[in-house]
Amino acid sequence: MLNRKVGELRIVSLAPSCTSIICAIGAARHLVAVTPWCSEVAPVRGLPAIGDCWRIESLEKIARLRPTLIVGSVPFHTETVARILTLPAQFLALNPRSLGDIESDIQALARLTNRPADGRRLTLRMRRDFATIRRSAPKFARPPRVYSEAWPNPRITSPPWVSEVIDLCGGKMVVKPGSRASEEEVASARPEVMLLAWTATGKRADPLKSLAVPRWQTVPAILNKRVFVIADELLNTPGPPLIAGAREISRILKELSGVSL
Repeated sequence: MLNRKVGELRIVSLAPSCTSIICAIGAARHLVAVTPWCSEVAPVRGLPAIGDCWRIESLEKIARLRPTLIVGSVPFHTETVARILTLPAQFLALNPRSLGDIESDIQALARLTNRPADGRRLTLRMRRDFATIRRSAPKFARPPRVYSEAWPNPRITSPPWVSEVIDLCGGKMVVKPGSRASEEEVASARPEVMLLAWTATGKRADPLKSLAVPRWQTVPAILNKRVFVIADELLNTPGPPLIAGAREISRILKELSGVSL
């Protein structure tokens, strides 16, 4: 726990997920710098953008901001973390894998900002929202087979928490989440729906690139042109934005609920 008074907290956030949580629990006033992508998920325009846990723009620039706490989340670059650790500030490194981990991260950030009640409220609100989405999920004879991709080259599947979200929306992730996947693996899994949420691209993932993969021409999702783009920040941000991501997946699957898969 920090020794300084909470009023003196100066937080540098090196991950959009951390920023989204900090803002959602009402602790935005403690932020002194963020990443270039944080404004896509939280109201932090105007704050200095100094990089992330993979690459920071300037260690000296961070030092001049006199942070008392630096927070970050995966992916980490070893050399970048080593540089961060030379600064006279606490460093909280998060590595969520599941929805349960995300709840734990919310509680950790809430404690560090002396807002535990707000952290509990956010967790309960997210649980309620997920439960509502689960209850309204379309009823299929069997869950549609879903492949969700976080990066196309090399192919990397969406993180494990996305697999959980797909499940509560009524689908089933059919390729191991959070790992590299070959085109042969995807073809063998025969997904009926493909979701593209390419990291740091917003909604600019290109379905045509998936539709043109030679090895996938007999895959049901390709044959039926069921390849959908979801803004990457809605699936790749392990925090409050996941609710909007879940609603988007649910909307897509609902559209297919009356169609033969």
